[in-house]
Amino acid sequence: MTWNDANMKTSYANVVNVVSSREEMTIFFGTNQSWNANDKEFIVNLSDRLILNPHAAKRLLSLLSAVVKEYENRYGAVNIDPAARAGNSQH
Repeated sequence: MTWNDANMKTSYANVVNVVSSREEMTIFFGTNQSWNANDKEFIVNLSDRLILNPHAAKRLLSLLSAVVKEYENRYGAVNIDPAARAGNSQH
């Protein structure tokens, strides 16, 4: 397989959400630029949407699981609890 990156763009996201239907799974990417981790409300600026069929989504799940496992083996567990992450910018 040859990867052609001529038309590739790069985006940054620190917020992600997923919705699904029978035919597809849609992943939304955005950024939360709130300075205060204790804010009850904040705005997420959505920047990208990726729509996958279930087979591609499952392959992505497998690839991401392997990469996250490798990352955690190297650097330690990634805590996705927002309350526990407040003030911790390591992960």
